Amino acid sequence: MRIGLISDTHIPEARKTLWPQVYDAFSGVDLILHAGDIHELYVLDMLEEVAPVYAARGNGEDGGGGRPVQPEDPRVRYAWLLELEGLWVGLTHYVPVPERPPNFTLQRWVERFFPERTPDVIVSGDTHRECIEELHGVLCVNPGSPTYPHNYDTQYGTIGFLEIDNGQASPSVWQITDDGVAPFDWHATPPWKL
Repeated sequence: MRIGLISDTHIPEARKTLWPQVYDAFSGVDLILHAGDIHELYVLDMLEEVAPVYAARGNGEDGGGGRPVQPEDPRVRYAWLLELEGLWVGLTHYVPVPERPPNFTLQRWVERFFPERTPDVIVSGDTHRECIEELHGVLCVNPGSPTYPHNYDTQYGTIGFLEIDNGQASPSVWQITDDGVAPFDWHATPPWKL
């Protein structure tokens, strides 16, 4: 199973629609998980033309920053816990990675948003910073933002993928480029401009 990961699109604040490279990159995925700060829900309609969508409700949908509160939508919840190919995948807008004890810990977030069980994988956003980190046995994946990378001005950012095969999860982050997407280089100086 191949899952497209996206977060913090901030549409139409960042731009009217997502970069076309995002839709091309997600072509053929089985599912898309949006980790919140969608802002306008028509973004989900456009992504749903590519694959089924689950989305986390972020502060941008709840009127944060003076934005309009978005209506209820069956694709959007504060948290989803999905069983996918034998793995439990959680989706929520924010997860404290790195942790800031005592209040901002993964365990507190799991208890709050996933009381049924601890997910094997949690997909989140909010920080606009790409991250793949295992914390207390949970694989935490943040695909960054395709439009506001690292909270800079509108420019090409990042998206992600989660491959699930035989109960094993393999996440990746991809940089949007003029020509499509390319694997994110974790060791290079990021290309973003203030």
